[in-house]
Amino acid sequence: MISSFVITGFLGVGKTTMLTNSVQHYFPDKKIAVIVNEFGDIGIDSKILTNVYSEVLEISEGCICCQLSEEFEKGVTEIIANYNPELIFVETSGASEPFPIYMSLQNLGVTVEGVICVVDAKHFSAYKENSTAKYQLGGSNIIVLNKTDLVDETEALAVENEIREIKDKYNIKNTMTGKPIFNHYVIHRAQHGLVNKEVFEGVYRLEEVLKFAEDFSHHDHTSKDSLGQKVVYLKNDSYFADVDAVLQNMPLSIYRVKGVVKVKDVPQAIVVNYAFGDVTFEELDVYEGKSLLILIGENIEADVQELCRKFEILSLPRFTLKS
Repeated sequence: MISSFVITGFLGVGKTTMLTNSVQHYFPDKKIAVIVNEFGDIGIDSKILTNVYSEVLEISEGCICCQLSEEFEKGVTEIIANYNPELIFVETSGASEPFPIYMSLQNLGVTVEGVICVVDAKHFSAYKENSTAKYQLGGSNIIVLNKTDLVDETEALAVENEIREIKDKYNIKNTMTGKPIFNHYVIHRAQHGLVNKEVFEGVYRLEEVLKFAEDFSHHDHTSKDSLGQKVVYLKNDSYFADVDAVLQNMPLSIYRVKGVVKVKDVPQAIVVNYAFGDVTFEELDVYEGKSLLILIGENIEADVQELCRKFEILSLPRFTLKS
């Protein structure tokens, strides 16, 4: 189970700086692969990233957004085979939209933890009417207001309000059902190209998720910004439809869910990945532990309690998570 983030945003908003600084600060011990989707013939950003990461794959603009994504998917497959990364970052060009990349990663079985759109707080007014910029916001579920050290609080709030208006209008939807792909989103702020660690909260490898089922001595984790995580167990006689019903009714305060569940009507255990309303499942051949879900979000205590009251298959453990 490989996790990934897609980084999008208009030309010059600081995507590469944010990616470089954030990964250096928050993932120093993880094996990272970065894929740079360049615009034009000269790959400036990839040259910068080569100095930071051991694997950088540069792909021309047209291959991801204008063709059938075959070269992109082939490149990701090669990086996985040759490098075996724990986490993949895909930085799109400032002139492309993120959703085709999101779909390609899902097609490859790569978990997309978030589509991050970086916004220039100082110069947003200069490009906010550009259609690509609008669809970049519409196709994202994590919005990072960058360069907030260059504006005052009033200006930052004004930009956030404009972002919400654009997001509401251009929020990407399923063409079959008319429902949003991501049922909600969050806005974070960044200064000097460094975003808060909460953006990446809850990015667990499969073995880390399994460890929660074995550890009976941890306590609740809640950050200073009210971001927290809780574990819930599932009853042994649950069915897949029961699990799906829980995920379809996840409160908006809970924006990421990881877990492994065993249900009566599926022979293998199921790995659950939920991000902002989008759910993917993978089968796990061998698993003898408890069925559990790790719920990550903001101020989630009351909502988790209500979720357990609403769905009888859920129960809160008598232990809590380590910080």
